[in-house]
Amino acid sequence: MKRTTGSGLVLVVLTLLALSSAQPAAEREGFALEQVLGFTFPSDLTASRSGSRVAWALLQRGVRSLWVADGQKFEPRRLFASNGEDGQELTNLTFSADGHYLVYVRGGDHGSNWTAEGNLMPNPTSSPVEPKMQVWSVSVDGGTPKLIGEGDEPVPAPQGNRVLFKRGRALWITLVDGSARATPLFFARGSSESPEWSPDGKTVAFVSDRRDLSYIGLYTSAEEPLRYIAPSTSRDSMPRWSPDGTRVAFVRQPGRGGSSHPPLEAEPQPWAIWVADVKTGDAREVWRSPETLRGSYPRVAGGANLLWGADDRLAFLAYHDGWPHLYTVPTTGERAEARLLTPGTFMVEHVELTPDRRSLIYSANTGADEHDSERRHLFMVPLEGGNPTALTSGTGLEWSPRVTGDGELLTYLASTAEQPPLPVVRTLRGDTEPRTLLADQLPADFPADALVTPEDVVITAPDGTSVHAQLFKQPNGAAARRPAIVFAHGGPARQMLLGWHYMFYYANTYAMNQYLASRGYIVLSVNYRLGIGYGFEFHHPPRAGVRGASEYQDVLAAGRYLQQRSDVDAARIGIWGGSYGGYLTALGLARNSDVFAAGADLHGVHTRLQLAPTAQQAAALAGDGLSRADLDEAAKVAWESAPAAHVKTWRSPVLLVHGDDDRNVRVEQTVDLVQRLRAANVPFDEIIIPDDIHDFLLYRNWLRVYRAVAEFFDRHLTTSSPTSR
Repeated sequence: MKRTTGSGLVLVVLTLLALSSAQPAAEREGFALEQVLGFTFPSDLTASRSGSRVAWALLQRGVRSLWVADGQKFEPRRLFASNGEDGQELTNLTFSADGHYLVYVRGGDHGSNWTAEGNLMPNPTSSPVEPKMQVWSVSVDGGTPKLIGEGDEPVPAPQGNRVLFKRGRALWITLVDGSARATPLFFARGSSESPEWSPDGKTVAFVSDRRDLSYIGLYTSAEEPLRYIAPSTSRDSMPRWSPDGTRVAFVRQPGRGGSSHPPLEAEPQPWAIWVADVKTGDAREVWRSPETLRGSYPRVAGGANLLWGADDRLAFLAYHDGWPHLYTVPTTGERAEARLLTPGTFMVEHVELTPDRRSLIYSANTGADEHDSERRHLFMVPLEGGNPTALTSGTGLEWSPRVTGDGELLTYLASTAEQPPLPVVRTLRGDTEPRTLLADQLPADFPADALVTPEDVVITAPDGTSVHAQLFKQPNGAAARRPAIVFAHGGPARQMLLGWHYMFYYANTYAMNQYLASRGYIVLSVNYRLGIGYGFEFHHPPRAGVRGASEYQDVLAAGRYLQQRSDVDAARIGIWGGSYGGYLTALGLARNSDVFAAGADLHGVHTRLQLAPTAQQAAALAGDGLSRADLDEAAKVAWESAPAAHVKTWRSPVLLVHGDDDRNVRVEQTVDLVQRLRAANVPFDEIIIPDDIHDFLLYRNWLRVYRAVAEFFDRHLTTSSPTSR
C-alpha cells in the first residue's frame, strides 16, 4: 500500500509484513481481526424433493466446504472441502431427483453485474492455469466429486438422473453422476436460460432472451420444433409449471425502447402475470400491476417470486401497496384482483413454497419487538389466506427457510448480535426446540463474548426523513470523547441489521464494525434512503443517485449526529464503506471534509455520467420531445452527484481500495479518482489487488484490506491533533 500526497511523492511503503506486525495497543488488549473474521458463513441452503435431507455450503477463513444432514439424528457431515484457500465459489446447490447426489457450481463470480472480457472466470490467486466455472456432483454417501461440465445454474430433472445447466448462451444436458459427456440440449437463437422441467420431466420451459424482447420457449425432443408461448414485443420471464404440467405461468414486462422521458423523473415499470395452455399455446393475462411507481416490477430478492400453489392459485410478490408483500391470484376464470396475504408495514424476503403447495414461508422485518424492523424473522401464511403465523422470534435473525421434502422439518439460517450465521433445524409443527448445527465449527478463539450488541438509533435528515442506524460502542467507564466512524453500506438496496448479516459481504462489514468498536471507536452504520426495509418511498426516493444524490443527506446527518454526542470528539469523525458505500464515502469527503476527517473508500463509484447523453443521443432524444435544456440539466445533476465533481473542496485523507478484476464497479473508477486527487493535492493511500473481484474471493485479501482500514483510521483519528482539514 502506498501512502501518497497530491504531489505524487511516495511517503511510506507499507508491506503486508509491516501491516501484520504493527499491532495497535487496542488490538493487543481486545481481540485480533483474524478472530472476528474467522466467522462461519453458511449459504445456498437447499432441501431434497423427498425425505429429510438438506445441504449447504460453508465458508470460513477462505476454506469452502459442502455439508449435508438427514435422517432421525440429522447430524451434519462434510461431503467436500477445498484444498485451502482456492478462491473458487461453491454455489447453486441442488439435489438430484432421488436425493442421492448433490449438484453444485464451482468457480465464477455470482455477485457480478457484468462479465469480464472474453468471459474469463475470476482468478484471485493469480494461478497460471486459467480457472473455469464448472458444474459438479457428489454422492451424499461420500466419495470423489464428479465433473459434469463447464457451466452454471444446474437444474436436475424431477425424475431420473438427468441434469440441465447453462453454458454460454445455450442449455446443456448430461447425467447427474457424471458418467456421460454433456451435450447441448437444443439450438436456438438468442440466449436460452432459466430452464424449468415439466412435472413429468418430458418438456423444458425456458426463457429465450433476444435482447429487446424475450419469449417463453418449450422444448420436448430433437424431433419436434421449439414452441414459443404467445410471442410478442414484450420481455417474458420466470416460467412456472402447473402441478399437472398442462399450463405455464410467466411474468410479462414491456419490451425495451419507446419514447424517452425526462431523465430526472422516474417512470413506472408495469408488469403482468400470464398463464398459457401448453397444448394449445393459448395464453391470457391473469393479473396486471397498477401503472404507478409503486406498481413497478419489484427490485428485491427474487423479483416477483412467482410460485404456482395448490388449487390453481399463483403467489407472487409486489410493491404496489408501498411494501414488498405476498399476494395470490387464481389462474382460472376472469381476471381477478390479487389478494394480499401479508398486510403490514414491513418487507417480505426469502420466500419458500411448502411441499404441499398450500403455504408460503418467508422472512420479514417485523415481529413483537419494537426493534424487529431491524431484524429478520420467519413466518408462514396459507395460500388461501388467513393470518400469518410467526415461526421464529426474539433478538436474533432468521432467513432462507427450507422445508424438507417430507414436509416434516424446517431448516433455516440464523444469527444473533454475537453468534455468526449457522444452520438451524426444527419440526415445521414447532413441537421441538430449534437445534443449531455446526456450532462446533466456530473456532475456539472466536470472540463472541467480546462483541457488542448494536443499538437501534433513529436520526433525522435535514428534509425530515427518519433514518435508522446501528450504533456500535464498547461499554467502558472512560469519560474522554472518542473518535467515531460512519459506515455506509453498498447496494444500495440493502439494510444493515442488529446482528450478523445474511449476505457474506455484509457479514464481513459487520465483523469489521465490531472490530473498530473493540478498538475504541464509536461506529454508526446508517441505513440511508435507497435501501430496503422501510417502504417504497424510502427505497425509491426522488432525486436520488444520479438524479441528485438525495440519499447523501442521510449520511451527512449521521455525521452531524455523531458530532453532537457527548461521548464523541467532533473533530475526529471518519467514514467508510464499499461499493455504493464507497461512493458515499468519497462524496462525504469531497463535500464535507469539515465533518469527515478521514475516509476509507472500498471500490466506490466516483464519476456518474449515466444521464449525460452523447451529441448523437441528445439529437435523438430531442426528437422525442425532450428539450436541450432538460438534457443539459440532467447531465449537470448527474455530474454534480459524483465525488469527482467536488474534488476542489476535498481536504481529508482517504484510503482507496480496489480489486482490478472488479465486475461490479470497474477499477477505472478509482484510477480516474487518483489522478484527480493527485492534481488537487489531496492526500490518499491506495491498495490495488490484482485479479480479485468486488466481493473479495480471498480471506487474506479481506484481512489485508481491513487491517489497512483500521491502521488508516488509527493514524488519522486517534492522534491528539487530527489531520488538518
